[in-house]
Amino acid sequence: MIVFPAIDLKGGEVVRLAEGDMDRATIYGDDPAAQAMLFAEAGAEHLHVVDLDGSFAGEGRNREAVEAIVERFPGYVQLGGGIRDAKAVEGWFNLGVARVVMGSAALKNPEFVKDMAREWEGGIVVAVDAKDGMVATEGWAEVSDVPVVDLARRFEDAGVAALLFTDIGRDGLLKGVNIDATVELAQRVDIPVIASGGVKGLDDIHVLSLNAHEGIEGVITGRALYEGRLDLAAAIAMGARA
Repeated sequence: MIVFPAIDLKGGEVVRLAEGDMDRATIYGDDPAAQAMLFAEAGAEHLHVVDLDGSFAGEGRNREAVEAIVERFPGYVQLGGGIRDAKAVEGWFNLGVARVVMGSAALKNPEFVKDMAREWEGGIVVAVDAKDGMVATEGWAEVSDVPVVDLARRFEDAGVAALLFTDIGRDGLLKGVNIDATVELAQRVDIPVIASGGVKGLDDIHVLSLNAHEGIEGVITGRALYEGRLDLAAAIAMGARA
């Protein structure tokens, strides 16, 4: 099971939001590439990067920071945030990003996302962001009437690399991962699931790793790392045993 340390970008700085609220951002640093290297030194081979400004604007806004991260991080960079057209997808892959995460586009233009998944084999991750079991989009500013499982199943035969499942009500709050909802989603679809939202410590990594056989590919963690509640090297070691 892969442990993805997260770098969320807002105005070129490393931040974490509470429940996806841009007005509730905590700044953890002003050098994203240096933060990426700290994660690499702890053993991270995968990195999850989010262009928060891009999520709300619908287009990339932190290209310089992403470029610096990709240049310096020796592993795989997974990127999300405002990626909603073919030009943007191609641009990020050409920059060296390993996987692109698409959320709003998956709900509003699923055929486009399927086309991208076929064109960029193994490179597209579909973000399934949930609020009370329903899909949220536009940087979580809008909640749809589409159940999470229904959206996920639309992509079962499209060749997407993984589903990124986030419980918005827990994200950035250190409440603990919504294990039950994550495992249920993994059991009901044939696509690997990445857990996200609310990791508070090693116990979350342990319980998820025990359920990795259900189809949980990995877990994303941010605030717990930045606030010293989770040791990244220990988390990676635990995930490797899953």
